Amino acid sequence: MEPMIKIESLTKRYSFKILALKGISLDIERGDCVGFLGPNGAGKSTTIKILTG
Repeated sequence: MEPMIKIESLTKRYSFKILALKGISLDIERGDCVGFLGPNGAGKSTTIKILTG
């Protein structure tokens, strides 16, 4: 089955020096309940902001 959301090798940089995300990949299937867990500065908010535009 094709995932509802598919991310492959997501990378985000702030300016040229700060690497916020590197190589994030995930598939979210229809009906899945997903949570983003991790310590401060792990990239949770950045990932969600990219997903929601």
